[in-house]
Amino acid sequence: MAAAAALPPAARAPPGGVAGRAAAAPGAAADPGEAARAEGAEGLFVVLGAALAAASHPLLYVKLLVQVGHEPLPPTVGRNVLGRKVLYLPGFFTYARHIVEVDGKRGLFRGLTPRLISSTLSTITRGSMKKAFPLEDMEHVSNKDDVKTSLRKVVKETSHEMMLQCVSRVVSHPLHVISMRCMVQFVGREVKYSGVFSAIGRIFKEEGILGFFVGLVPHILGDVIFLWCCNLLAHFINTYAVDDNFSQASVIRSYTKFVMGIAVSMLTWYPFLLVGDLMAVNNCGLRAGLPPYAPAFTSWIHCWRYLSAQGQLFRGSSLLFRRAPMPAACFPID
Repeated sequence: MAAAAALPPAARAPPGGVAGRAAAAPGAAADPGEAARAEGAEGLFVVLGAALAAASHPLLYVKLLVQVGHEPLPPTVGRNVLGRKVLYLPGFFTYARHIVEVDGKRGLFRGLTPRLISSTLSTITRGSMKKAFPLEDMEHVSNKDDVKTSLRKVVKETSHEMMLQCVSRVVSHPLHVISMRCMVQFVGREVKYSGVFSAIGRIFKEEGILGFFVGLVPHILGDVIFLWCCNLLAHFINTYAVDDNFSQASVIRSYTKFVMGIAVSMLTWYPFLLVGDLMAVNNCGLRAGLPPYAPAFTSWIHCWRYLSAQGQLFRGSSLLFRRAPMPAACFPID
């Protein structure tokens, strides 16, 4: 559940999507009908993106609170599959119910407005970039290509997608920072960031223009690593592991990239997401960004090393079965 929601935008918008084909199709600008359909498709993507962001917001809200280390509820004793006693921290539904008890149902959507704006800006930017910088002579990888040709096509598509992702990330990141800070106000019950425009003014006054881009570097690095690992792994698996003689080879190939996206996001991309989100709220005057939740980090590398030393680089990656550290003497031997 959390893994699917945490997939980077690049995983949900693969190269050569509908908007990309509409932008790159020859004669699209000359045909009013084609242009209208392309604009309609872009509008649909914006609406669907906003709807997905709204629907997944409670999940990402709880995840962020777990990421900053806010645990308002005590762990409970349970048993694992081997029958041994373990401590379980509250899962998503228990945590969400606690938020509802404190802030009401509307509380689950704290920080939604700047997140919707961020999502919309990202979608529009990607569409505009595809129009301004179309991938010339888009050649999709075919199983008839030789190894060098197919790899060249993958590298070309991935480079183009990387450019789109980096630009859209830069454009949408300031609103992402505001959304993060609005949500973590739950920890200290602050009202410092109460609206989008007031938050923009406050950040600019207190931190300058760079305040809108804290945490940007790890996010971009994570996106770039995710894209290249996901696309190259999917390419090599489809090339060398999937036999063309197998009757369902085409079906398997169509799902390879999605499966690789989930695996890569959990193994390599998530720590960058965690560090970027923590940097966005660190030392900004909110309780969630100050000790005892976290020290004042001097850089994202400092944050990474701090989390790594504590074994917390994957904190918040799972929201269903969250085991708490437990000393061996906590429970009597059965």
